[in-house]
Amino acid sequence: MRALRVLVILVVIFGGLFVAADRVAVNLVEDMAADKIRSSQGLDKAPVVSIKGFPFLTQVAGRSLQEVDADLGGIEARAQGHALRIDELSAQFHDVALSSDYTSIESAASATGNARINYADLTRAAGGGVKIGYGGQKDGRSQVKISPNVPVLSSLDVTGSITIVGGDTVRLRADGLPAMCRAVPGCEAKVRAQTDHDWKLDQLPGNLKLEQVVTTSEGLSISAAGKDVKLPG
Repeated sequence: MRALRVLVILVVIFGGLFVAADRVAVNLVEDMAADKIRSSQGLDKAPVVSIKGFPFLTQVAGRSLQEVDADLGGIEARAQGHALRIDELSAQFHDVALSSDYTSIESAASATGNARINYADLTRAAGGGVKIGYGGQKDGRSQVKISPNVPVLSSLDVTGSITIVGGDTVRLRADGLPAMCRAVPGCEAKVRAQTDHDWKLDQLPGNLKLEQVVTTSEGLSISAAGKDVKLPG
C-alpha cells in the first residue's frame, strides 16, 4: 500500500509538471504567433491569440493544432480617400499546420471570421456630412438609412442596401431617390456621390473571403470564411 501511495503521488507530481509545462509552452507560442500576425498585418498592437485543445505539446509533436483563434481588435480600410474603421475583427482557424521547424503557423484547412462596423464609423467613412443609420431588412437585403447633405433640399432620407462584392468589398448603394430629388437638375448625381460607396477590406487574416453582411441596430455584422487558407506569420 505504501508503494502504491508513493506511485500515485509521483503520478500526480509529474502530471502537474506536464500540465504546467504544457501551459507555458502554449502561452509562449501564442505570444509568438500574435507578434508575427501583428507585423504581417501592419497592426498597431499584437492581437489576442488563443490556441485550443489539450494537451498542446502532443499537437506540436504532430505539427498540427486543432484550432487557433485570433482577436485583432480594430483595423482600418481605405477607399475613395476615406478610412473605414472595423471596430471588431476576429478569426478562427481549424486544423492548423505548423512549419517544419515548429516556429510558425503556416496554413489551416478551414477558417471563419467575423467583423463589426458601427454606424458612427460608417458615417465618418462616407464623409461630406452624410449620416448613416439602421434601415432594417427588406426582401432579404440588409438596409441602411442614409441622410445625404444636399443644400437644395432641407430634408432628404433614402434607403440604401449593403452587399458583399467579390469576396473583399462592402458595397453601399442607394436603392432609389425620391421624386423631389429627381425633379431637381443634378440632384441625383450629387446624392449618389454621397450615398454610393465601395470599401475594400483587404486586411483580413489568412485572406479570408467576405460572405455575408447583415445590418443590426448597432451596425454591420460581417462574416467571412475560407478553405486551405494561408496564415500570416
